Order: sequence, then structure tokens, then C-alpha cells
Amino acid sequence: MRTPGILIFGMVLAPCGWILDLTSTVAPNWRTINNLANQPPDLVVEQGIWDICTVSTTSRSQQCNLQGNDQIYFSNQIIPIAKGMMVASLIVTLLGLALATPGVRCWKDRPRWILASLGGLLIFCSGVLTIIPIAWYTYLLNSLNSTSVKRDPNRADDIRVGYCIILGYIGGIMEVLGGFVMFLGVCSCCGGRNRGEKPVSDTQRPVNRLTPLPRVNPPRSSSRSTESSVPYSQKSLDDDLDFPRAKSRDRGSVNTSYTGRPYDADL
Repeated sequence: MRTPGILIFGMVLAPCGWILDLTSTVAPNWRTINNLANQPPDLVVEQGIWDICTVSTTSRSQQCNLQGNDQIYFSNQIIPIAKGMMVASLIVTLLGLALATPGVRCWKDRPRWILASLGGLLIFCSGVLTIIPIAWYTYLLNSLNSTSVKRDPNRADDIRVGYCIILGYIGGIMEVLGGFVMFLGVCSCCGGRNRGEKPVSDTQRPVNRLTPLPRVNPPRSSSRSTESSVPYSQKSLDDDLDFPRAKSRDRGSVNTSYTGRPYDADL
């Protein structure tokens, strides 16, 4: 029997979302700051929840491990909350996959819907744990305090969303969808009755009918073979027992000799 599609859908989306969330957590590019005051125009500051990097768009050189130079940025309330929730999301996703894997029908006749549904619930929660800090950080994107942001009346602030925010949104949505679809297996409308899971009743089971064997006609030569197997016939036996006068002549025999004389035994 095939694996239900809802379990395949969830088991594919969950690992993909986990990889995107891991990249979003580790990479230091939650937001980028351009047009820095008293800095070259090609210098860009990339800020994440763990590290800060400066990148030169002209020479493509990058310098990281600058979190000690901007403690004001890491003192914002969203930064420690985002750290804890992103790490918790990664751990919960792994727990959900570990719980849902034995429930998926990859090597069994029927899936374990309870385990698969509980694993889907954990994966759904991990997606929610990812989306909350991502959305909160996006809402506070321009208002986060940082020494890298120097207000210059001659230049407008150029703060942009980093690629970590995009990856976090995509990964969180994938985990939410995958976990929700897997959790539907616990419902009565889907549990155990989709894609051939409905048990077959006794009335629906096919009845094996006995096929009649083909009739074998005995060979015609069987009767003849029985007669030919006897070394003598009944007619010859009667002829031997009768006296010569009692012997009957064969019908249809004609004496063709005109000069023949009767024997004494025939008188």
C-alpha cells in the first residue's frame, strides 16, 4: 500500500524549512545599513542576531566578528528573544521529525497516525516559533538602536531587509503548512481512510469460485484395445465346443464349386 500524500507532503516540507531556518539563524544578514555617515559610500553594514559584518561592495571584502563594537544593537529586546525562539524552533523541528518518522508508512502496511500527527503538531509549532521573531524584527526594522546608524541630515537612512528575513519567512511557512497537513491525519475525515486505507468488509471481498475442470472424453480405441488384448474371442470358443453338425455356416458363404460332392457327414 502506498504512503498517504499528506505524510509525504509534510515529510518533504519540514526538512526544507529546517534548512532555511538554520541559514536564517546563523547568517548575519537580518538587515543591511547603507549610506553610513562619515564612511565610504560603498561600505555596507550587515547585522544579524549573533554577529555584525561590514562589506565593501567595490572590493567584495568582508569583515565579521564586530559584535563587540555595537553593544547597543544587541541590547535591544528583540535580539535575545529572537535568539531563543530561533534555536527552539530548530530543536522542535528535529523532535517533530524524529517522532513522525516511525509513524510514516515507509516500511509498514499502515501508518501510525497518532505518532505522525504528534510529529506534525511539533513541526507546526516550530514554524510558528520561527515566524514570530521574524515578523517582530521586521516590524522594528527601522527603529532598532545601533551605533552603526548615524543620523545625518544630509542623507536619508537606507535600512533594508536582509536575506535572512526572507529565508526565515519561507522556512517558517513551509513548516507550518507541512505540520498542519500532517496533523490532519488525526481527524476522523482523514485518519486511516484516505488513499486505500479503508478496510475491506466481508461483503466486498471477492469470492473465489471454483472453475469446472474440462471434460475429458475417453479415447475411442479403448474398447477396441480391451477386445484386442484377449487372445481369443467368444465366437471362436463356441466353434471349438460345438460338434461338426451343430456348427453354423457363416452367413453369406457360397459354394462356388460346381463339381463338388457332399461329404458323408452332411448326409
